[in-house]
Amino acid sequence: MNPVADVWVYLAASPLLWLTLTLVAYIGAFALYDKSRFNPLVNPVAISVVLLTGLLVATGTPYATYFEGAQFVHFLLGPATVALAVPLAEQMPKLRRAWFALTVGLLVGVVVAMVSALAIAWLLGASPATIASLAPKSVTTPVAMGISEKIGGIPSLTAVIVVLTGIVGAALGRFVFDALGVKSRAVRGFAIGLAGHGQGVARAFVVSEEAGAFAGLAMGLTALATALIAPWLAPRVIALML
Repeated sequence: MNPVADVWVYLAASPLLWLTLTLVAYIGAFALYDKSRFNPLVNPVAISVVLLTGLLVATGTPYATYFEGAQFVHFLLGPATVALAVPLAEQMPKLRRAWFALTVGLLVGVVVAMVSALAIAWLLGASPATIASLAPKSVTTPVAMGISEKIGGIPSLTAVIVVLTGIVGAALGRFVFDALGVKSRAVRGFAIGLAGHGQGVARAFVVSEEAGAFAGLAMGLTALATALIAPWLAPRVIALML
């Protein structure tokens, strides 16, 4: 037998293999991100996804096998999300002054993100299930999948769309803000957190702690607002379209 194949069969039997490869892929991708001077187009998450997906396809490894080893990274998402409250607490004076503007921006952003996604999918001739899957695209993945299932979407498709939304938002957000002349780091952070969830938050923290704090706030509030609004609004919008 091929010695390389023998080694791979031996390594693949250990769940730690995929955890190690996930960390190695991200460290390598982040090194490229660093060398590019944090150019948003060199997104470390997107690069990691491509590397790991290519490896899974090349080795014929099922996703369930991969997740068995890499699930510790998934577990850490919870503590990492809760930890976002720490930098936000330092921004409380600014948050108190801007609460009304942030509330209005949140509600408008959630509704526009949802309705625009539904409308574009409808114009492109998507099926009702596909249209419903796009409604929670700007919400962090676990919440988005639950919303998608509730309104008749396909949770697995929603998960893919959410990841792509985050990658695009993190990569292009800076250029959009520059084009619109938006200078405030708090506003930029809140907007990217609302539209790009976790990956937008990660990108915002690269810019500044202030932007990251407001992005984390937006991500949490967007998940809550969408969970409350989508089950009522999305079916009605879809019914009007169809």
